[in-house]
Amino acid sequence: MRSLFWRILASFWLAIALVAGLSLLLGRALNQDAWILSLHPGLDGLDSKWVKRYEEQGPAAAQDFLEQRKRKYRIDTQVLGESGQQLVKGTFPSRAAAFEARHGDDRRLPWRRLTAEYTSPESGESYLFIYRIPHPELAAWHRGSLFWPLSAIAIALVVLTLFSLMLTLSITRPLDRLRGAVHDLGQTAYQQNSLARLATRRDELGLLAKDFNRMGERLQGLIGSQRQLLRDVSHELRSPLARLRIALALAERADAAEREKLWPRLSQECDRLETLISEILALARLDADPGAAQSVDLSALIDNLQDDARLTAPQQRLQIDLDPGARLEGWPEMLERALDNLLRNAFRFSPADRPVIISVQRQGSDVALSVRDHGPGVASEHLQQLGEPFFRAPGQSNSGHGLGLAIARRAAQRHGGELLLANHPEGGFIATLSLPATQQAG
Repeated sequence: MRSLFWRILASFWLAIALVAGLSLLLGRALNQDAWILSLHPGLDGLDSKWVKRYEEQGPAAAQDFLEQRKRKYRIDTQVLGESGQQLVKGTFPSRAAAFEARHGDDRRLPWRRLTAEYTSPESGESYLFIYRIPHPELAAWHRGSLFWPLSAIAIALVVLTLFSLMLTLSITRPLDRLRGAVHDLGQTAYQQNSLARLATRRDELGLLAKDFNRMGERLQGLIGSQRQLLRDVSHELRSPLARLRIALALAERADAAEREKLWPRLSQECDRLETLISEILALARLDADPGAAQSVDLSALIDNLQDDARLTAPQQRLQIDLDPGARLEGWPEMLERALDNLLRNAFRFSPADRPVIISVQRQGSDVALSVRDHGPGVASEHLQQLGEPFFRAPGQSNSGHGLGLAIARRAAQRHGGELLLANHPEGGFIATLSLPATQQAG
């Protein structure tokens, strides 16, 4: 992370330094004449002062002014009127003018030639000023004139360096926090509010922190539920195993006749243990990748449930309410297992003279698959706990391990929906799988 910090800071600083340096160099290279005319002290106000003296005091005073400037700054000056004729003699020697005329190319001359036009505010006449500055004098001025621009650039670089430092820290510090949160998440020491302050930022890093918090919360929830499931599984497996040990111990000490009576009990405990393990495996498989979603034939699904019900509970009646316009995408085997569990629960509590109702209805963009019985229902204070693995409402004498509703709930979640459990207003209990009609890709 430190390497990233210095790379970002160096990139910002170098970019700023290059832009500032290139701006200075290009400005001087492209506008050298304007640069010199505006900043050279020998040319500062020369045109306005000369015109005022010329118009008020005459050509002699104006010529004397140019000669004073030349002695002080070594700058030769010529002034032309609107007709193109020299208004005063100027300070440029005639032999130098002849030399300039012969060589023509300004780059081969020992001086730099500059021109500037000035209009008198009093008379309105225009004047053309021609300046010639020797290259040594110009080079010396350039060296001295760089102090203030370079000072300004240095100050700007310091300010921009501080800005770059702040910007770099605003990027690398959140990444440090995210790295720490990832480390804590791997060590199961993650705190859901560890990135709460970072999540308040209104930029991409804030959105990343929010998404990471949600991911961490889900992972912690999954880890917690898996741990709870392991504890519950250990507890539930302990009971049938203990009964098996007791039955085996009794069989070892019993005679042949008593042992024959114990075999059905041993077989029954083995069947219970096998059923429990099967339900645990079914719950665990729901976390595996189910593959691509496919269109679910709801009519065929209901027919399969009816066929199974005739074998497992022939005394119970089924009432089917199937909306022919209902369409659903998902995983048929998972849904059939979930509905079969809901149906078995309904058969346990519903009286034989009242039907168990299976309803499939379209509700906007969702499809509701519900199973309703006419049993005693569940106390309202236990409704929230229904669907948790191995939870059984108090007072239930029916067999079961409390995994049927947990399997149905997990199947609904894998489809992007939910399991709704409630007491029916007209009596009995109703369990509904509310599922989106289509599955989102990915």
